[in-house]
Amino acid sequence: MEFESPINHPNPNAAIIALIDEIEKVIRGKRQQVEYVLTCLFAGGHILMEDNPGTGKTVMAKTLAQCISSSSAGIAESKAVIVFKRIQFTPDLLPMDLIGTHIFDEVAKDFIFKKGPLFCNILLADEINRASPKVQSALLEAMAEHQVTIGDTTFPLENIFFTIATQNPIEMEGTYPLPAAQLDRFFMKIIFGYVDEKTELDIYRHYDVINENLSQLKTVMGFEDILLIRNTVALVEVHEEIIKAVSNIIRLTRTHPDISLGASTRCGIAFLKCLRAFAFINGRTYVIEDDVKDIAPMVIHHRLIYRNKEGRERALLSIIHQEMDRLAKLKLF
Repeated sequence: MEFESPINHPNPNAAIIALIDEIEKVIRGKRQQVEYVLTCLFAGGHILMEDNPGTGKTVMAKTLAQCISSSSAGIAESKAVIVFKRIQFTPDLLPMDLIGTHIFDEVAKDFIFKKGPLFCNILLADEINRASPKVQSALLEAMAEHQVTIGDTTFPLENIFFTIATQNPIEMEGTYPLPAAQLDRFFMKIIFGYVDEKTELDIYRHYDVINENLSQLKTVMGFEDILLIRNTVALVEVHEEIIKAVSNIIRLTRTHPDISLGASTRCGIAFLKCLRAFAFINGRTYVIEDDVKDIAPMVIHHRLIYRNKEGRERALLSIIHQEMDRLAKLKLF
């Protein structure tokens, strides 16, 4: 695939549009959610999707993996896809089931390390909050530093390591709350949600065709394309006042009376990366005020600890609206 620098390309998001269109052959009526998933992928982060079982979260991860090949060379003919692993999180899961373990090699007469499913490109951590916090914490180093340490040895992960985690609402039986440190590793948390009535009827009428589409998806983007997009996303312009708005929002979460634990500096950095990626997906080489409003709740909300449940939504939204009003008065664009 020929992919020029998006900053100078006449149609900078053509490859991304093709990827989204291919994904939508299977994932119907979820374009916004698909854009959020790709925002985290191109920002170099990870995403957490929450909703009830059966809303398409797992299929979303499988579809994305199948639409990306391991190489952009000869992509039209290649049937190869990137390494995709799915881990079903259960209460009896152990950290070694994710990371791997040492086994005795009869030939070498020594212990060798057998890598676990974390050593992949796209990891689906399915129902992550059904495992114990000890197992959930096994992901911390992998997600933050793209490496895994076993004893005295550190094993690097692939250049592209993208975690899509799904979780059921905490009110459901058999779930454990994710630790704050784990939540802070996810660039965004989204509610996948049910489709509208028209889309759901269409799914019921053509579910056999949709299942067939899943097995016949084309690989429309390669490793090199993703790495190039990540590099060019870093060049997307962010106005100084928007950077200031991000800083203000982050700092205000630490002093708001309804919030007991505010957002971290890591959150602010992830916010800026997501803003750049989201703008790029929407065909722009610069971030606008609406980007801040559109993705701020998904980037920040899951990282906060609130003093009471009643004011959870209002607290963050009031902070965002305060900064949006300030930006609107400046008339940047």
